[in-house]
Amino acid sequence: MPQQAWSDKRERQYQDIKASVKKRGQSTGTAERIAAATVNKERARAGEAKTSSRLSKTDMSSSRRGGLRSHSGAAGRTRDQLYAEARRRNINGRSTMTKAQLEHALAGK
Repeated sequence: MPQQAWSDKRERQYQDIKASVKKRGQSTGTAERIAAATVNKERARAGEAKTSSRLSKTDMSSSRRGGLRSHSGAAGRTRDQLYAEARRRNINGRSTMTKAQLEHALAGK
């Protein structure tokens, strides 16, 4: 069990996700990282975690998301994630840009 705060249910969830990711051909380390992140997000959404980010509480569940935001393809990152990247790169006009415009601006720089 990676974390003492996890319940038996969360430990089973962690093991199932880890096994599923390994079955898809990922390394053990990657499988553990993905499983722990998923379980921790579910704990935050359920109010089981001591601290959690705003996005963890308000975003869609990990099971529903299912790789939609794997940072690849057109539907990869959210507009907020793109905006944060544009702010880091100091792109002018970013506050009025749409998701598509942010993607285009980030691809150009």
